[in-house]
Amino acid sequence: MAEAQNSPTLGSARAGGPPSVGSTTAGAIAVAAEADSTVATRMSAPPSFDVADFPVPHGREEEWRFTPLERLRGLHDGTATGTGEGLKADIEAPEGVVVETVGRDDARLGKAGVPVDRVAAQAYSAFEQATVITVPKETVLTEPIRIAVHGQGGIAYAHQVIELGAFAEAVVVIDHTGDAVLAANVDYVLGDGAKLTVVSVQDWDDKAVHVAQHNTLIGRDASFKSVVVTFGGDVVRLHPRVKYAGPGGEAELFGLYFTDRGQHQEHRLLVDHNVPHCKSNVVYKGALQGDDAHAVWIGDVLIEARAEGTDTYEMNRNLVLTDGARVDSVPNLEIETGEIVGAGHASATGRFDDEQLFYLMARGIPELDARRLVVRGFFAELVQQIGVPDIEERLIGKIEQELEASVA
Repeated sequence: MAEAQNSPTLGSARAGGPPSVGSTTAGAIAVAAEADSTVATRMSAPPSFDVADFPVPHGREEEWRFTPLERLRGLHDGTATGTGEGLKADIEAPEGVVVETVGRDDARLGKAGVPVDRVAAQAYSAFEQATVITVPKETVLTEPIRIAVHGQGGIAYAHQVIELGAFAEAVVVIDHTGDAVLAANVDYVLGDGAKLTVVSVQDWDDKAVHVAQHNTLIGRDASFKSVVVTFGGDVVRLHPRVKYAGPGGEAELFGLYFTDRGQHQEHRLLVDHNVPHCKSNVVYKGALQGDDAHAVWIGDVLIEARAEGTDTYEMNRNLVLTDGARVDSVPNLEIETGEIVGAGHASATGRFDDEQLFYLMARGIPELDARRLVVRGFFAELVQQIGVPDIEERLIGKIEQELEASVA
């Protein structure tokens, strides 16, 4: 393992009705294609790196209607000003990995995607330096790249690029902790035949705000797996987006979130099948407990007319553990060609199964242990996708900690 490298701001700059229980909202198609990129919805402004190209959102817009704008601390309207120390990042990279701090003029920045909303454009316009992590071609890492991002109470804008050369293989763990108000863009660029697994953990303190756009560009015959795990924060709004640079690409997008009292956790995904013969699979699962716990999942899949031979599926499942929680789950699928292998989506939200709980308790298992078993079983398939034992153990412990808090 190479020596850890510190980047104090991770390429950032400090700049200037009651909810229904377990409700599910189904939406109409919410993606559209342009020449080389896609907008977030049909009513959105075109993608742009310039924040001036996006009007200040008011909450009536399709892409902002679920988000509590008043809790974004000014990230959406430009009033967020720098305070505190921003972010501190520790990067542990195996031998052979190149870690660089670059300026705004580096050609690798923005290669994977363009901001599609005002916060992402603000983040791109405000950062001064970015972090670029490169895995050279044909390099196969046996240890993960670990990026520990710790908030120190400030407001920060950041940009980060992780790029794999042709036929390289890597696992990257990005761990967010502490207190921060963060807007960021994260780019993943996969060369032909490359394999990348990214585990992004949002374990923020209670008052943190995290808004980020994750852009992924998948090369020919390359494979990308993302595991997004969200526990902490006051407001977390993540926007993973995937597109393909050549045929044969595969994307697996997994997500796990546990939304507690008063938290707003929002995951908005877009998979743009823009080339033929590619695959995608999306599975996100969430558990909610406590008054005003609010989870939002938007899953958009676009199969463009030229993307013949596409095979895609997306699913979102939510488990409501207590009264007072709300879920908005909106799977969207737009198909512009009939020459596909398969396409489908599903969404389900339900209460904790009292019969299942009674079955376990009738066999002598205490209630807390029974709840733990049911919820662990609900999340098990996603935790196993992580593939990093210490992270898996930590997340299982975090789930149990959340459950214990609910009965305390």
